[in-house]
Amino acid sequence: MRRFQYGTALSAACAALLLTGLTGCGGGGTASTQSLQAPADAPAVAADGAAKSSVRAKALDGAQEGARDEGGRTAGKNIASDVTVTAQERQVVYVARMTVRAKEVTAAVQKAKQIVTGAGGYLAKEQTNASDGGDGSAELEFKIPPARYAEVLASLGRDLGKQLSLNQGTEDVTMQVADVNSRLRSAQQALDSLRTLLKKANTIGQVLEVEREIAAREADLESLQAQQKELAAQVSMATLTLAVVGPVTVVEPPSEDPPGFLGGLATGWRALVSFAKVALTVLGVLLPWLLLVAPVVALVVLLARRAGRRRATPPARPEGAAPSARPEDAAPSARPEDAAPPAGPEAPAES
Repeated sequence: MRRFQYGTALSAACAALLLTGLTGCGGGGTASTQSLQAPADAPAVAADGAAKSSVRAKALDGAQEGARDEGGRTAGKNIASDVTVTAQERQVVYVARMTVRAKEVTAAVQKAKQIVTGAGGYLAKEQTNASDGGDGSAELEFKIPPARYAEVLASLGRDLGKQLSLNQGTEDVTMQVADVNSRLRSAQQALDSLRTLLKKANTIGQVLEVEREIAAREADLESLQAQQKELAAQVSMATLTLAVVGPVTVVEPPSEDPPGFLGGLATGWRALVSFAKVALTVLGVLLPWLLLVAPVVALVVLLARRAGRRRATPPARPEGAAPSARPEDAAPSARPEDAAPPAGPEAPAES
């Protein structure tokens, strides 16, 4: 505690010194630029610099006096009181993960919600993939008060079903909490000092510099406040991730057929039944197409037969007309071998 008080006083003094250095750099740069650009304005620049120096001196004196006063009060307290070491309350974060096998996942999830709610906790996250039959799985994230943490773990592992696994962990964040709280107090005091200094600013340059510093300190203060809230939330509630799984499905091994004639007969019968199932399945798939294609095919075949009959039937003969001679009734033509041989030169007479 003594170290924190000295640190607070030292932080206030450092803030004043830092602001003094920033203001001095800004003022010196402005004076140099004005001296180079407009030598005639040197008296005004000197007056402005003197005013800034006066403000910085006042701020530094105030910070030093505050540091001395706070240090004196701290020293007085330490001298007046006996030095006693008190046990600091530990800040512990509890984290656990449990897996439970239940007969019905949905019923187990509802039971777990009732147990946690009855202990003062609440459900932070849920992911369920379960059916009405009880199969499936679910994963729940609960926030539980640390005082009822062990009781809730025992109740969930006993009442939901068979506990398969449980992993627990703790994290001591006492030093982190103390560090964040100390930095938060220092940042708040530095911000208050800057706001007081802003009221004493005399020129626009001083106001702008102090406002920029205030904006930076406010951003740091908000970040520290967010860290403080997060640590407080982790410490105030333990985190439990509960996984609920359904019963294991037992798969029976296939029975082996006995060797010999009976085994072959059973195998053949199963093959026949399988073939019949496949054939009926194929027929069921093709039947709608057959009902659609069969009328079209029948119409095409009928039209083709009618066209063939029309080509085979001869045209009708008019009345009184002589029948046309058929090729088979015509006189046969003379064959080449029946014709007389051509006349040639007579053979010479024998002497």
